[in-house]
Amino acid sequence: MKRILPVIVFSQFFCTSLWFAGNAVMSDMAKQLQLEPSYLAYLTSAVQLGFITGTLVFAILSIADRFSPVRVFFICALIAAFINALACLSGTGAATILILRYSTGFSWPGFIR
Repeated sequence: MKRILPVIVFSQFFCTSLWFAGNAVMSDMAKQLQLEPSYLAYLTSAVQLGFITGTLVFAILSIADRFSPVRVFFICALIAAFINALACLSGTGAATILILRYSTGFSWPGFIR
């Protein structure tokens, strides 16, 4: 029992860092892609919309009730990390980054409790 709480805390910390890591580099991405500053608001909204949509889908499908919470957490964390890493690929455009941020937000309900 003594080891499980730190594991949960660190897991939550690393998973929520997907949000903060994206926020930390947003302005640099916008400059690199020569986008207007309003694009940053779209990126933030994309993550939030993805989270809302993901929460709705997870609730409708009763994901937390039908599957092991540990597995759901782990799989969603891996998917979100992979999706977040795809934004680093060269040649990624503005629309693709919006889709990737939305998808990252969509996977959040699996590890935000």
